[in-house]
Amino acid sequence: MTERQDSPYNASTDFEIEDCNPSRNRHFSDVLRVNQTRRKLLQGTAAAAAVGVAAPVSAKLATGVAAALDGGHAFSAEEIKSLALRPAFPAIAVNRDNTITVPPGYTAQVICRWGEPLFSNGPAFKIDRSNSAAEQAQQIGMHHDGMHFFPLRGGQSSSERGLLVMNHEYIDDDALHPNGPSVVDGKRPAAEVAKEIAAHGISVLEVARGESGWQRVDSAFNRRITGETLMELTGPVRGHAKVRTKFSSDGTRTRGTLNNCGHGVTPWGTYLTCEENWAGYFSNRDETRPREHSRYGVPSGNSRYGWDTAQERFDARAKASSASGDFRNEPNTFGYIVEVDPFDPNSVPKKRTALGRFGHEGCWFAPPRTGRPVVCYSGDDAQNEYIYRFVSRQPYVPLMSGNSRDLLDSGTLYVARFNDDGTGRWMAVDIANPDLQAAAAAAGVSFADQGDVILNTRLAADLLEATKMDRPEWGAVDPVSGEVYFTLTNNSRRAANAVDAANPRGPNAFGHILRWRPENDDHAADGFSWEIFVLSGTETDSAVLPGQGGSRKLGADSIHASPDGLWFDRGGLLWIQTDMSGGQLREGPFGNNQMLAADPVSGEIRRFLVGPSGCEVTGITMTPDLRSVFVNIQHPGEGGGNEFWPDFGNAPPRSATVVVTKDDGGIIGT
Repeated sequence: MTERQDSPYNASTDFEIEDCNPSRNRHFSDVLRVNQTRRKLLQGTAAAAAVGVAAPVSAKLATGVAAALDGGHAFSAEEIKSLALRPAFPAIAVNRDNTITVPPGYTAQVICRWGEPLFSNGPAFKIDRSNSAAEQAQQIGMHHDGMHFFPLRGGQSSSERGLLVMNHEYIDDDALHPNGPSVVDGKRPAAEVAKEIAAHGISVLEVARGESGWQRVDSAFNRRITGETLMELTGPVRGHAKVRTKFSSDGTRTRGTLNNCGHGVTPWGTYLTCEENWAGYFSNRDETRPREHSRYGVPSGNSRYGWDTAQERFDARAKASSASGDFRNEPNTFGYIVEVDPFDPNSVPKKRTALGRFGHEGCWFAPPRTGRPVVCYSGDDAQNEYIYRFVSRQPYVPLMSGNSRDLLDSGTLYVARFNDDGTGRWMAVDIANPDLQAAAAAAGVSFADQGDVILNTRLAADLLEATKMDRPEWGAVDPVSGEVYFTLTNNSRRAANAVDAANPRGPNAFGHILRWRPENDDHAADGFSWEIFVLSGTETDSAVLPGQGGSRKLGADSIHASPDGLWFDRGGLLWIQTDMSGGQLREGPFGNNQMLAADPVSGEIRRFLVGPSGCEVTGITMTPDLRSVFVNIQHPGEGGGNEFWPDFGNAPPRSATVVVTKDDGGIIGT
């Protein structure tokens, strides 16, 4: 019998505050300062419309735009316009109650808790948390995040039955094990590590609506994808010398996906899961480390959970005479967007490396147009990192799976530069880009090929002088206007002397939401115009910029901080979820983390849901009829307490999915 030792591993780190960007590129705060000055000069003139006023709905974008939404049967452009864009429910007040709060006339039901079995005859969750790794691999994973509802039965229009696919971002090892994590003689026990790996990844679950609400269903589609699941590498990095390992000597495969935060849904109906803060799972204590490790923050000491002491694949030291004899390149097989076919439980997930290697928060598609490339956007969720776009080389052709399945393997990755005048430019992160070649030569940097560029996406973006952002997290594309929205959650490292009229806070504790319109309404064009949609904060320290009469403050019904999750429903409502932590949760005006609905035209915002104590509200999806909304509640009870949501008593805290319906059966938000 061994006694538990205090763990030297810093598993509670707020991973997103890490700043691994040493470049001297301009910070977005600098751009905002100049832009705000320009906005003042333009007020009252026709020129102001170019940077500050929402333009009318583009008929070109609105026509057929619904075909891209959520991979299911969509409303027509006319139906989208006819739906109410304004939030039409009584806003709920901020609170710190240890429960789910929704408006009067709505009901919240808890389904899909961490540890529940995939099948009714599977291993039950043990309240003492003594489930084994093998059992956890047959149960719903921990810390739910991004998710999507794929309709089943009755065609794509079905809203009664579907596949709920969700990410499991990370673990709370204190809650996962009966006595927390153990360290014996400086090493983590193999059984504990195996369970932690099994709690990561994705769950695919069939759910159905019945007389007693929504329930999980035994289904051939039900599946767990974990940190051990076989993955295929595709695109420019496939077979590259820098991804060859002891497990895959030809560099075509790897195992597992980790730290899956946001997600995406392809126009052809597959699920994209995105690897965010993956670097901390590894350790490389070599005196000289490759740039593929250092620029991404692979630790030179202890890894996040100490997995490198139990499984050699998380130890990235060069131990053998060649890469095929060790796992020096294992970190290079992470940091990608992974495509999963939820309708084929035997399919091998594919890491689509052409979309870049960084801390992907999620992946959001512009409305696809037949015969045109597909375009998607992704943010690198860390302080002072960048926003990216991918444009496929081949055109999109609906109903041709052979065509669509390879669209994400070839194309051009771009990184954004935001200019002072409210315009922006996409710059190709491509070895064929003369600007990248010139910048690399001037800096004494070389890339062997496009695979090398992708493996060093952040470095290439540095050289292109991309604009540093305040933690770019979730994105969303307006189904009516085609504008792209992005949350910039916060940045504690912004200096006090960087404050300005548009961002009068240093550091930026509250965050804001950015939006842009592609040039000529073409998401594949290299130019765009941008503005700030809302500066999050208090009733005295905030601003909503769009709408008539200029900017105004947030009110009691709409104050919030640290916007994170972002999603448009088919009716055109923008849903905002928050990820406050620490002092913002414990004290001050904001209460617990929450979800709000916004009218993108008027800027009206109302609070719709408040989560339980200590949680993050994250992940949102709806049935096609807009009458059931699924929301994930992650890490409830973080920060301590006597009883934990959702089970209370002596039960541990459990991340879970909540489904909210309107008591009269109506459309959510109206």
